[in-house]
Amino acid sequence: FALPSCSPCCFAGSLSFKCLKEESLTAVQDGLHSCRQCTYVTKDRANMETHLRIHTSEFLFECHLCPATFSDSFYLRKHVGAHTAKRSFSCAHCSASFSVKFNLQRHMTIHTKERPFSCAHCDVSFSRKYRLKEHMRIHTKERPFSCVHCNASFVRKQSLKDHMPIHAGRRPYPCAYCNASFTRSSVLMRHMYNWHQNEKP
Repeated sequence: FALPSCSPCCFAGSLSFKCLKEESLTAVQDGLHSCRQCTYVTKDRANMETHLRIHTSEFLFECHLCPATFSDSFYLRKHVGAHTAKRSFSCAHCSASFSVKFNLQRHMTIHTKERPFSCAHCDVSFSRKYRLKEHMRIHTKERPFSCVHCNASFVRKQSLKDHMPIHAGRRPYPCAYCNASFTRSSVLMRHMYNWHQNEKP
């Protein structure tokens, strides 16, 4: 896709959040705000502003207790609450515990191996509906999450989120055991497995 031409903030192809907001919000038709970077459409201007943060590594709200980042302060507060909330619902099969009963019920599918969401095109099934939705994009070739800095596009929002620090030079996933840090959580997990598997915190 072609980058939108606008103010000098786009110089050298580096889009700022301000620029993205201004450019994408001008694409309004029949009362709908359309994102120029993907297929997202909304009636609410504020929702569009929040959505646009998916496409840039700027203005992220970071959790001070783990590497998680969010596009909206509401979701950050909700996430931090999960860290600090009383975990009254405990799993009978492992050490996991939860502050909300629904989360325990969802967790239990790991132990019961229940996978009620099946793909109509292949033999794969999932315990979560959103996982099936992500999987279906393999068959439809849909990659709705596009990087504004390069030609990369992704099936999952998290994959785009993991990709963005490459352009910003950020390494938001530090190792707890050594000085290494990484641009993607999956690379940190691989590092932990390869180098620190037998170490205890």
